Amino acid sequence: MKEWSLISCQGPGKMQLGLSVSDSDVSSFTPLVVLELADDTKAEAITWLLNRIRDKQKNGGAELLVDQLLFPAQDGQKSNPNVFVVGSTLQRLLKGAEDVGLFKEFQDGIMRGFTYANRESFKDFYGDGEGFLSDAECQYIIKHELDTLRAKNEEHVPGYPKVKLYPGKSVVRRLQSKGVLVQYFPLHNKEDLKRLSFSWYKKIKLSFQPLDDIRHYFGEGLALYFGFLEYFTFALVPMALIGIPYYLFDWEDYDKYVLFAVFNLVWSTVFLEVWKRCSATFAYGWGTLSRKKAFEEPRAGFHGALGFNPITGREEPVYPSSKRQLRIYLVSVPFVLLCLYLSFYVMMVYFDMENWAISVYNENPNFGTGILLFVPSIIYAVVIEIMNLLYRYAAEFLTNWENHRLESSFQNHLVLKVLVFNFVNCFASLFYIAFVMQDMVLLRQSLATLLITSQILNQVMEAFLPYWLQRRRNKKVHKRMRRVMGDKELPLLEQVQLETEMNTYLGTFDDYLEQFLLFGYVSLFSCVYPLAAVLVVLNNITEVYSDAFKMCHVFKRPFSEPAANIGVWQLAFETMSIIAVVTNCALIGLSSQVKAYFPESETQMILIVVAIEHVLLAFKFILAFVIPDVPKDIQVKLAKLEFDSLEALKKRKILEAAET
Repeated sequence: MKEWSLISCQGPGKMQLGLSVSDSDVSSFTPLVVLELADDTKAEAITWLLNRIRDKQKNGGAELLVDQLLFPAQDGQKSNPNVFVVGSTLQRLLKGAEDVGLFKEFQDGIMRGFTYANRESFKDFYGDGEGFLSDAECQYIIKHELDTLRAKNEEHVPGYPKVKLYPGKSVVRRLQSKGVLVQYFPLHNKEDLKRLSFSWYKKIKLSFQPLDDIRHYFGEGLALYFGFLEYFTFALVPMALIGIPYYLFDWEDYDKYVLFAVFNLVWSTVFLEVWKRCSATFAYGWGTLSRKKAFEEPRAGFHGALGFNPITGREEPVYPSSKRQLRIYLVSVPFVLLCLYLSFYVMMVYFDMENWAISVYNENPNFGTGILLFVPSIIYAVVIEIMNLLYRYAAEFLTNWENHRLESSFQNHLVLKVLVFNFVNCFASLFYIAFVMQDMVLLRQSLATLLITSQILNQVMEAFLPYWLQRRRNKKVHKRMRRVMGDKELPLLEQVQLETEMNTYLGTFDDYLEQFLLFGYVSLFSCVYPLAAVLVVLNNITEVYSDAFKMCHVFKRPFSEPAANIGVWQLAFETMSIIAVVTNCALIGLSSQVKAYFPESETQMILIVVAIEHVLLAFKFILAFVIPDVPKDIQVKLAKLEFDSLEALKKRKILEAAET
């Protein structure tokens, strides 16, 4: 056995790690990505895949560095021998940065597409470019090269005659869909993670999050989520500051909530419009605002009869759109409607429980029966969370069964299903209490109970439970490794063993969904419970620390996802703000203070409230039009970049004409 010296590409001062590997030549590279194949993978398939990964680009390979990890047998059981670490030379990474279209700051201060030929003209590029690319960018480049490793003339994976290969299609995605490739994920960098943890969540302090550091370590997509979480929290502070005295001094005076509702309307509109400008500023500084979207490959789970892609001309599986539409409208839509019916049924059971608790309290009012009044709302809040969780699994199964070709289409259909159900499941009872029962006391009580209970459950399910489970796994792995290897230090082996057993982070979907529901509680009904904004602020402060901790120590490190904005969630929040206008106007119309102005004509009052609602909606859309989505200075830089690109194209055409 030989020793493998691993040296970090991030510069001097990093720890050197020793590791036993198979009888290969001594390598010297930074392990950035772990690749795990099934433990019963055929030897010829492994040899073929590794050769393709190592082969030159001109031969259709990825031209990456890869070596095998050999784990010792533990507790009498043989460990998976098919675990590999993947790295790259610095030159290959820099050329890969051009392939994936990374934008970097040029010497003139403008973000430009990186090119290897002009690398020395980019700011912060010194010497051979060491440290120019962040860890997240290096890992993203390796993922891109692995994902775009395409089949050539092979008809099937060696050793697997039934696993067909199509020329020009992604090898890695095919292996994933057939279970040959179990997982591949980026490794944590221990020293960088330690520094990030210290500046992010280990110090309790009132300050902004280190978004640039988060972006360098986890990528733009996750940094934008934490940027939105921070912005949302700060934007709630004015609502919270107004809500506290409002709660203390006007608790029983429900007529006064008219003013709070008006403020709520203005706040929800300005909040989202200013966020667009903030996200544009972040995205430009991170080089994703102007970045062209890469051509999407079919999802790993996509299947169909063999055909030709009319865009690329490649042979690949095709699936008729008509079949997909039939599955959506004949199965998925009826299933969603059935789930909505069950949600309404559970809501009516909750109201029966609420009436029973009130009747018990009226018969014998005391401390115990007073506590009983809150029990139905608590039980209902727990049931809502359970139903949301079960529905999420069902929605994922259905959306996968619909067989969407692209990941973006899959995500859009999944988001739509989940948002519709969660909105109805979480808010239907509040709408019923507000506009059918018109009981503002019960509305306030139900909103407070739902909000507090859901926040407690979310913290337990998202942070404390995963942390406790991961801590148990870590102890078991440490114990097994120490028992097998004794006092010999094998930090990389141990790290890979730990991280392969960590849960996979499934993206920001659930995190954005939680913020979407909290935004709904605040924007729709907080005028009857002014402390809603205060509770959400407190929740989000703890959310920052719990989410930061779980990203650093509970889940596998996710691959960087380039993002210029929060995507479909921006539309979801804007839709919620429009519903909030209607809801708050309706609540204003229900107040006795407004009704007192129209003692004889309720119809006239309704018409005036509807007219005010239309005026406010018009004001909202005008405000959205007037406030630019991109700040003026960034617009100028983007225009200059476009102008320079056109000028360069003209010069190239002139040179080509002169040469001919």
